[in-house]
Amino acid sequence: MSAILFSILGFGIMEISGWFIHKFIMHGPLWSIHKTHHQHTDGPFELNDLFSLFFGSIAVILIFLGVGSLDYRFWMGIGISVYGLSYFFLHDMLIHRRIKFFKKPKNGYLAGIFKAHQAHHATNKRDGSVSFGLFVVPKKYFNSKR
Repeated sequence: MSAILFSILGFGIMEISGWFIHKFIMHGPLWSIHKTHHQHTDGPFELNDLFSLFFGSIAVILIFLGVGSLDYRFWMGIGISVYGLSYFFLHDMLIHRRIKFFKKPKNGYLAGIFKAHQAHHATNKRDGSVSFGLFVVPKKYFNSKR
């Protein structure tokens, strides 16, 4: 049971810390890296992908440190990894279509997430963006009239 709880905790911490880092660090002092995500990119990669490598390395370190005893570090690393995979499918494949596999969602939870992310990208400037979370976004984006 603790494995499930620590995995959920790892996932949840990523959403909360991701929001904070996105709003105050990526749209702050590390804008020079993150701005590549707010601009058109011809190739499959952008400088902003360095953030994914950073978060992924945290997961790998936690898994490595906890694998011997399968303690909380291992399971939090698993939760962070599940977040990363979910992020890849939702953000990179569904929203930005970096790999064209899914179609644009028309209703429900995924459509709300999609709308919130579109609102975030309404500007390509450092300031003025909204909706910095990925899985938890303001309720207004789930309004079908929007």
